[in-house]
Amino acid sequence: MSKAAFKGGVHPPEHKEATAALPIEWMPVPTRLVVPMSQHLGAPCAPLVAAGDRVHRGQLIGSVDAMVSAPVHSPVNGEVASVGTCLTAGGMRVPCVTITPDTEQDLRSFAPVPDGDVRATVRAAGIVGLGGATFPSAVKLSPPKGVEVGTVILNGCECEPYLTCDHRLMVESADRVVAGARIMADTIGAKRVVIGVEENKPDAIAALRAEAGDGIEVRSLVTRYPQGAEKQLIWAFLKKEVPHGKLPAAAGALVHNVATAAAIADAVDLRKPLTERVVTVTGRVARPGNYRVLLGTLVSDLIEFAGGFSGEVGRVVAGGPMTGPALADLDVPVSKGTSGIVVFGPDEIAPLVEGDQPCIRCGRCSEGCPMFLQPFLIGTHANRRDWTSAELFHPVDCIECGVCSYVCPTRRPLLQLIRLAKAAVMAKGERL
Repeated sequence: MSKAAFKGGVHPPEHKEATAALPIEWMPVPTRLVVPMSQHLGAPCAPLVAAGDRVHRGQLIGSVDAMVSAPVHSPVNGEVASVGTCLTAGGMRVPCVTITPDTEQDLRSFAPVPDGDVRATVRAAGIVGLGGATFPSAVKLSPPKGVEVGTVILNGCECEPYLTCDHRLMVESADRVVAGARIMADTIGAKRVVIGVEENKPDAIAALRAEAGDGIEVRSLVTRYPQGAEKQLIWAFLKKEVPHGKLPAAAGALVHNVATAAAIADAVDLRKPLTERVVTVTGRVARPGNYRVLLGTLVSDLIEFAGGFSGEVGRVVAGGPMTGPALADLDVPVSKGTSGIVVFGPDEIAPLVEGDQPCIRCGRCSEGCPMFLQPFLIGTHANRRDWTSAELFHPVDCIECGVCSYVCPTRRPLLQLIRLAKAAVMAKGERL
């Protein structure tokens, strides 16, 4: 079958060999869980418990009525130690519930979510995009009235360097991924289902094809970052562009991550809430691996379970190195969007550059941008806080893949500058 591609992007060193062949391993229950009430895009949840309350695995402990949101559940049986705030990997301080788990735990049991239709069950289970975007999945399963979505696309690319959690999930739980894809297609009435996997994961492709049969296409894609971005996948399979300012549904597609699909299958078939996820821990740790981790586990505890640091540490990143934030504090919790913890040595990171660096007009950022933007111009205007001029170059269309920063020879912080411009333009639109 022919491979699909897109214009732009890069192929950074993959660095997946340390964990790609390692089976998923459960991390034991830690002595403390700090469960954020905001693990998704949209409105944060309000805590439903108080200090001293007993909680059970799967029990609802945070909820909100806003449409774009997702409830939060207790990952364990235990006692609420406190209700307060915590720092997240992204640097925000949010409400949280700290739980002291019971000594004995049965992680195979849980309080089931209320039975209902698929969308209601997915929302009740707190399912969000597990590829990192954390957009509430029930909302994505509810396209606007009058909009026909004919294709469900699953993202199994995992194009970020170092990360292999989705790879292992596809190999070990292909049946759940395929089941979730079928559930989504039936829910929105889609006639076509395609799972896209980069060609550097042949074992995942084989496992999915064995489960999919004739009803679902499993397509091999070129290994190129950011192949897994939803607009790039839509172009790869449908040769359609998502119109400016519109959602993928406008192009007739629904895009979900493979881990999200598996979670949806568990929610619908087992009525299981989202209380854990697979996280790749790699880099300068003694025991790299793919670990199934309870949400609310502190990154410091996770690194300790992975054997602790191996050698001198220069930076710890939550997620992949192209888009993930560097952690200023390791006592931050694993959340629904935490796909990896990557530990870099001092020799593996570029030295900090103080002050503004000049743009040499080489054009590499424009050549690499998969969205056909001109990052150097957006960055220049953002650096001057000239949001009106920056808006002319469409920063809102940026998918924040980080290619521009990666290829810039003078190491300008283009992604950060574009994020500033994007936030300013979006805030302006909200005020109008």
